[in-house]
Amino acid sequence: MEIYKTFETERLLIRPTQIEDAAFVLQLLNTPKWIEFIGDRNVKTLDDSIKYIENRMLPQLHRLGYSNNTIILKATQQKIGSIGLYDREGLDGVDIGFAFLPTFENKGYAFEASVCLLDAAHLNFGINTVSAITSKNNISSQKLIEKLGLKLEGKITLPNEHEELLLYKITDLVK
Repeated sequence: MEIYKTFETERLLIRPTQIEDAAFVLQLLNTPKWIEFIGDRNVKTLDDSIKYIENRMLPQLHRLGYSNNTIILKATQQKIGSIGLYDREGLDGVDIGFAFLPTFENKGYAFEASVCLLDAAHLNFGINTVSAITSKNNISSQKLIEKLGLKLEGKITLPNEHEELLLYKITDLVK
C-alpha cells in the first residue's frame, strides 16, 4: 500500500481523504454552503459517500499523489473540513479548493490549511502555478483566495457546467 503525504500546521492535521471519512464527507457535502457554492453532488447516504470517495477522490490520489484532504483539529481529532489540489477537466493546472463545516468557519482554519497546502504544492509535488475557482456570489471564498495571493484572471465555465466562475491564479509559489 502506498503512503501518501500528510501535513501539519500549528492547529491542524491535513491528510488524504479515505473511505473511513465517508460519514464526515456525507455531512460536509450536504451543508448549505457546499450545495449553494460548490453544487449538490447527490450524495445522500453513507453508501453514496463511499462511492464518491472511491470514484471522485481516490483515483486522482493514486494517479498524482494528491487530491482531497480531510482537515482534522489536532487538539480534539475532530474532522472540520476539506482542502485539496484538484486536476479539473477544463482547467489548466491545479485548482485549490476548500470547504468547512459551518461551526468551523471564520476561525482562520481555511487560511492556515491553504497556506500549508500551497507550500506543499511546490515543495512536495513540484507545482509552481495554482488556480482557484469560485462562484461570483461566494464573497468569503474570494476574500480568502485573494489573501492567499491569487490574482483574478477572468471567468471560466467548466465542461458540463452552466455557471460562469471566477478564475484566480498564482504563478510564483517558489519562495
